[in-house]
Amino acid sequence: MNYQQQQQQPMYAQPQQVMQQQQYPQDQQYAQQQQIQQDPNLQVPGQSFEDIEDRDGIRLSWNVWPSTRVEATRLVVPIGALYTPLKERESYAPFAYEPVRCRSPCGAVLNPYCQVDVRAKQWVCPFCLQRNVFPPHYHDISQANLPAELHSSYTTMEYILNRPPGIPPVFFYVVDTCLEEEELKSLKESLVVSLSLLPPNALVGLITFGTMTQVHELGYGECPKSYVFRGNKEYSAKQIQDMLGFGSPKAGQQPMMRPGQPMPADASRFLLPLSECEFILTSIIDQLQRDPWPVANDKRPLRSTGVALSVAIGMLESAFPNTGARIMVFAGGPCTEGPGMVVGPELREPIRSHNELDKDLAKHCKKAIKYYEGLSKRAAEKGHIVDLFAGCLDQIGMMEMKTLATLTNGVMVISDSFSTSIFKQSFLRLFSKDAEGALVMGFNASLDVQVSRELKVSGLIGPAISLGKKGASVGETEIGIAGTTAWKLCGINPKTTVGVYFEVASQQPLAPNSRGLIQFATQYQHANGTSRLRITTVARTFQDASSPEIGQSFDQEAAAVLMARISTFKADIDDGPDVLRWLDRMLIRLCQKYADYRREDPGSFRLSDNFSIYPQFMFHLRRSQFLQVFNNSPDETVFYRHILNHEDVNNSLIMIQPTLMSYSFNGTPQPVLLDSVSLKPDVILLMDAYFYLVIWHGANITTWRNAGYQDQPNYESFKMLLEAPPQDAAELLSERFPIPRYIVTDEGLSQARFLLSKVNPSTTHTSVGQYGGPAVGMSGAGGAAIPTDDVSLQVFMEHLKKLSVSGSS
Repeated sequence: MNYQQQQQQPMYAQPQQVMQQQQYPQDQQYAQQQQIQQDPNLQVPGQSFEDIEDRDGIRLSWNVWPSTRVEATRLVVPIGALYTPLKERESYAPFAYEPVRCRSPCGAVLNPYCQVDVRAKQWVCPFCLQRNVFPPHYHDISQANLPAELHSSYTTMEYILNRPPGIPPVFFYVVDTCLEEEELKSLKESLVVSLSLLPPNALVGLITFGTMTQVHELGYGECPKSYVFRGNKEYSAKQIQDMLGFGSPKAGQQPMMRPGQPMPADASRFLLPLSECEFILTSIIDQLQRDPWPVANDKRPLRSTGVALSVAIGMLESAFPNTGARIMVFAGGPCTEGPGMVVGPELREPIRSHNELDKDLAKHCKKAIKYYEGLSKRAAEKGHIVDLFAGCLDQIGMMEMKTLATLTNGVMVISDSFSTSIFKQSFLRLFSKDAEGALVMGFNASLDVQVSRELKVSGLIGPAISLGKKGASVGETEIGIAGTTAWKLCGINPKTTVGVYFEVASQQPLAPNSRGLIQFATQYQHANGTSRLRITTVARTFQDASSPEIGQSFDQEAAAVLMARISTFKADIDDGPDVLRWLDRMLIRLCQKYADYRREDPGSFRLSDNFSIYPQFMFHLRRSQFLQVFNNSPDETVFYRHILNHEDVNNSLIMIQPTLMSYSFNGTPQPVLLDSVSLKPDVILLMDAYFYLVIWHGANITTWRNAGYQDQPNYESFKMLLEAPPQDAAELLSERFPIPRYIVTDEGLSQARFLLSKVNPSTTHTSVGQYGGPAVGMSGAGGAAIPTDDVSLQVFMEHLKKLSVSGSS
């Protein structure tokens, strides 16, 4: 059923039809009661954490909660939820009618946890306990005929709101021209292809920048025409609007545009529907030349990235406030002049490193960060997204510019060149479309979290900015973006995942099996112009602190990702060693509370199944690029952390602890330990570390391949063995964003370091290689020797056991 057909249905017809198809048994409890209270308890036997995630897009660290605030603080890992608002769900269509809300100031939406009185046509809100009357079009409600939102399988509902069609999304290209000819040519080709992927009614604009910043006027067809801004001067929003001829609103007029309102005539010179300006825009892009300003051999090009961004944000905030818009920045190097300068034009001045940042020697850093933060907040407040695409072997200043993407939920893509497949495929994949032909992206999104009285909201960690919504539900403990229960996400897609943290508010013990509720309300502009609201309501029970159900409800995968987000948030503020010590203390305290052991007896230490892998996750998190900045530039560190704070549980776990598949003649491909013992001479390994895929050939496999056995008809099985890993890697590449680096290497080659740096070093150069053992880096029956001084997982666990049973933290 398409959108037009949905609108032709009676307001209440579709949920009735859904309910009738379910054929409720008439002998259920609610059919004999005047008051209905369905309980879609999400912890029913046979329903895994993954099943709940597939249905509601949510994973909780704890699925049974302590009944008092004091006991909740002793959980060590906070109560948190990883929520994917636009989780793709099969066979769940949106409903084209307005949601039923509780009276102000509550505003919660009708859900399966509400008590319903079908005779009085009333319902009780489980958040504020107010009684509400159903609207007139619900007059046919009965025990056998309930709307979808009261059915236990509809804990997540999506509504198409009755709003006028919004302004089509805006795509603003901000393009660096200080590139080599081949680089610029590749970039121009990608930009032209992207135009063919945009909807015809999308508004498009173009800014190019080098020594000067140029705003191209697309509404002037006679010849190319642009407005030039000096790259070394800072412009206010008012100056930009005046210079471009954007008229300020007259007295008595509303300065902000309403949905469906035609755009200002001033803006239409620079931002036009693609269908009207595609030829002109394509011609301008094709004719773009390198920045003509001469560059000496000992200097960098003068690049005014900061001014270009300021102009783009100033134009959009004036012409299209609170409208879906993407500013896509393509930078081939760092900003070297004007506001936002990251490094000076002299090549003898190197761009800052982690070491210089730690010692506070990066002279441009603080000023640049402050400048870009100001731009980021302006863009986020108006609902505009900023995407950063880097095509450069060196850094471009992503660290200083990071808030542009993190506060607006924009994308970050780092590649060595604009001619690489990493950039080209990632950029074009941004414009993926759904089955109905609409872009798979939402605009101007906001998230509101409602909790029952037993809970409070501590904060959110993810690509968002606070909306400053205060109230009784704001917790005292602050985690991440705190002090509010509502956030603006700006951009949103089916992979966007936020980490929301909670605390128990009750000082006195609650009755066993009493229930706490959380409702997530995500409002956004769909790519087809409709306004939508997705509601997810979840409930969990409270138990006494001594109840074994609390420990049994622990989701170690979700907990590891939630703790990883807290760690990276802390790492942006605190010193790296302090974060590692905090992480270690949390792990020791958790093991002391939930492991079985005899005091001072490490051999008796045991963890139950739902805690057993958590220390392993923490071991790999400590070694990961999220907390270890060695061998990574500041730009790369920011990029890795940004992706971690955006992705769901499964993808985040792959980043923390990569997966390793082994291919051999002994059977079908199978997952093996991420350990040096898995590096054997007669296997091929495929490691998925999310940011890169590595295919590693053992020594024997390499020898046979180099001898050409795969080309001989008698060795067809060897040929199939060589072909299997690339085929599986292609499947992973097809669904990943951004596109990971693809590495094919052999044992002993330099690029094998990507695999060696990730495996657990259970065998090192100190444990083998002596007295006739295999040489360093060469695999034997017991695996390869890793040349490292890092401790292995086994040593890590031995220390953890000793500290846990001793009572020390």
